[in-house]
Amino acid sequence: LQWLRNPGPQHERRTLFGDMVCFLFITPLATISGWLCLRGAVDHLHFSSRLEAVGLIALTVALFTIYLFWTLVSFRYHCRLYNEWRRTNQRVILLTPKAANAPCTQQSLLGLQPPKRNSKETIV
Repeated sequence: LQWLRNPGPQHERRTLFGDMVCFLFITPLATISGWLCLRGAVDHLHFSSRLEAVGLIALTVALFTIYLFWTLVSFRYHCRLYNEWRRTNQRVILLTPKAANAPCTQQSLLGLQPPKRNSKETIV
């Protein structure tokens, strides 16, 4: 969630948002178009020319090939951005060992709570 709140430069956020919007619009359109092409191909096989049916099937295959190619390239790009962000934006908390006989620490004198650790943080 932290990556979505601050994925990096502004153009990366716009690219992610734009790709999500395109995915939400293109997926139903590709599905409906493919179904209509295949339905037309079935009708042409039964009532009319086989050549038109083959053309509609080829159109459907081309449509889904382009859709899958765009989806995979977009997904791979955003995964690469996320992995690069994760590699360069690591949170490290340095913990110092507490002495057993020390009555109080600086944090308790200042009234600060000890830092909460997330499971993704590295303890050094």
